Amino acid sequence: MRRDEFRIAVDELEDLLDAERTAVLNGNIDDVGRLFDQKSRLLEQLEGWDAANAEVSAALRIKLERNQNLLESAADGVRSVAQRLSAVRRVRESLDTYDARGQRTSVNLKSCGALEKRA
Repeated sequence: MRRDEFRIAVDELEDLLDAERTAVLNGNIDDVGRLFDQKSRLLEQLEGWDAANAEVSAALRIKLERNQNLLESAADGVRSVAQRLSAVRRVRESLDTYDARGQRTSVNLKSCGALEKRA
């Protein structure tokens, strides 16, 4: 790869990383997936270049790390929502109570059909 090709690839990668950041912040997961293939291709193109381009490497590393942190946070958020939805689903489907001995008993609400509520 010639120096001008290198510079073009770096510019494309920087633009792509900015687009990826915007997609993550806006919650556009489909765009993130689409950009991943392009990012991988550009990173492979740049792989052969040495550390002589330290400034370029540092700038790219900062953007890559920033996006990685955003992606990890987004994944954590998705996992948290999934756990919360699971807990809500469990509450709708069963009721946990305790007897006089302190033993937990679970009542399956799905099979009951209706639950009578008394004051």
